[in-house]
Amino acid sequence: YRLFIFFYIYVSKKDGDKMAEANLMLMIQQSIERRNQLQLDISNFHAQKNLAAYAQADTNSILSSEKAAIRDKFKNLYNNSPELQEEYTDYTEITEYEEEIDKITAQIQDELERLSAWETSIDAQITTSSAELEEINAYLQSYQQMMTSNIQEDYNFGIGG
Repeated sequence: YRLFIFFYIYVSKKDGDKMAEANLMLMIQQSIERRNQLQLDISNFHAQKNLAAYAQADTNSILSSEKAAIRDKFKNLYNNSPELQEEYTDYTEITEYEEEIDKITAQIQDELERLSAWETSIDAQITTSSAELEEINAYLQSYQQMMTSNIQEDYNFGIGG
C-alpha cells in the first residue's frame, strides 16, 4: 500500500492532472479494500466449511449411537422373550427392528443431505470469491507494473535527455 502512495506522489509531481490522480488513487484504494474484504470472506467461508464437516461427523455419530440403541433394545427384547425366540432366529428379523432402523436412517439422511448442500454452497462461494480476488490482485499488479514502467521511462528520459 505504501508503494502505491509513493507512486501516487510521483505521478502527482510528474503529470499535474489532479483528477486523473485522484481517480487512480481511489481505484487502487477501493481495490485494496475489496481484496481485504474478499480475503476475510474466504477465511470465514473456510471456517463455515469446517463447521459443516464437523456437523456431518456429529450427525453420523448420532446415527451410529441411535442404531446401537435400537439394536440393544431389540436384542434385550429378543433375549428376554421366549415367544420371540421361537418365532425368529435373530432379533434383526423382528419387523419393528427394521422399521425403526429405516426411520432413524431416513431422518439422519435428510440432515446429512442438508449439511452436504450447505457445504457445496460454501464451496461455490469460496470459488466465486477466490476468482474475484485473483482478478483484483491482477489489477493491482498491473497498476504497479504500469507505474513502475512510467518511473523507469522517466528515469531513462532524464538520463538520455
